[in-house]
Amino acid sequence: MSDGEDAAPEVTAGPSAEGPMDINTAVQEVLKKALAHDGLARGLREACRAIEMGEAQLCILAEDCNQPDYKKLIEGLCAEKNVNLISVPTNKQLGEWSGLCKLDMEGKARKVVGCSCSVITSYGEESQGLEVLQEHLKAD
Repeated sequence: MSDGEDAAPEVTAGPSAEGPMDINTAVQEVLKKALAHDGLARGLREACRAIEMGEAQLCILAEDCNQPDYKKLIEGLCAEKNVNLISVPTNKQLGEWSGLCKLDMEGKARKVVGCSCSVITSYGEESQGLEVLQEHLKAD
């Protein structure tokens, strides 16, 4: 009976029931778990400190960052400290995923603040998104 009970939550676990998880959905899930476990550094100052102190496990950089020096600094620090780097399309999207927004009554994001860089210092707990992300990083 315990086998049947264990199988039910896996089917209702979300994106896995719909098909394979893409990389953006995996990043979103991992950021949400890291935020809940206080393992997320957001913004240039926090990200640089986390990378330099050796706490960074993964760095997420927005592709539409309009400061070339900002990108060069983050990419250089990640290369120096051997931290994996992933890009997401927009800084508004990264800001929403990193928790830099207000949620309305329906749970939709309002007043989203852009975030050009986030660093995960602690993944929190194991999830399907983390597995997808680690497979993606191994492939690159």
